Amino acid sequence: MKKISPLLLIAGALLCLLVSQPAEAQSPFYGEIQHFKSLDSTHFPPNNAILFVGSSSIRKWTDVQSYFPREKVINRGFGGSELSDLVRYVNMIIIPYHPSEIVIYAGENDLAYSDTNTPRVVLRRFTTLFGQIRAALPNVPIIFISIKPSPSRERLMPQMVTSNLMIRKFLSSQKRTAFVNVYPKMLGRDGKPLQDIFLSDNLHMNAKGYHIWQKELEPYIQKFKK
Repeated sequence: MKKISPLLLIAGALLCLLVSQPAEAQSPFYGEIQHFKSLDSTHFPPNNAILFVGSSSIRKWTDVQSYFPREKVINRGFGGSELSDLVRYVNMIIIPYHPSEIVIYAGENDLAYSDTNTPRVVLRRFTTLFGQIRAALPNVPIIFISIKPSPSRERLMPQMVTSNLMIRKFLSSQKRTAFVNVYPKMLGRDGKPLQDIFLSDNLHMNAKGYHIWQKELEPYIQKFKK
C-alpha cells in the first residue's frame, strides 16, 4: 500500500476544517465579532448608550469613555474594517445594542484597499449601511465622522474629499443625522496632514488627534440628547 505524505494529510485536514466551517467563519474579522458576542454573553452593554463603531481608528480609541465621561459608551471598532464589513455585521454589532446614538467612522480603508473603490462605491456602501440601521432603528441619530487625512495615505486625499462631500450631501437630506467634519481640523497651514497628531505609523492617531475628534463630536452628541 502506497504511503501518503504527512504534508498531504495535514493539507487535507486543514481543507476539511475550512470546508466544515460556516460561511460566516470565513468572513473577514469573524474572530473579532465572535469576541464581541462573547463579551455580550457575559456582560451585555446597557441600552441607550452611545455606540462607536467602525474601523481601527475606533478600535484603537480604547479610552473613548474617558473623553465622554458623562455618557455611557460602547466601542465596537474592529480590525481594519471597511464599510462593507459594517454592512456584513450590522445585525451583530449595531442593531442589538439599541443605542441612543450611533457614531460611525469608516470609509478610509475602502479607498485604501482597492483602486476600484471609488468615492461612489464608498457612498453606495454607506447608504446601504444607513438603510439597514434605519430599518431596524428608525429614530436613532446617526453621526458620521468624516474620513480623515492620514499622512500615510496622502495620495488618497482627493478621493477622501469627494467621498466626504458625497456622504455629507446624502446626510443633509436625512433626519436625525450629523456629518462631523474633522478633515480640515487635521490639516496644517500647508494643507497637509498634521504630523504630531498621529502615531509613528502615520495612520492611527495619538491622544492629540482624538481630542480633535472629541471637540468636534461633543456638540452633536449633546444636540441629540435634547
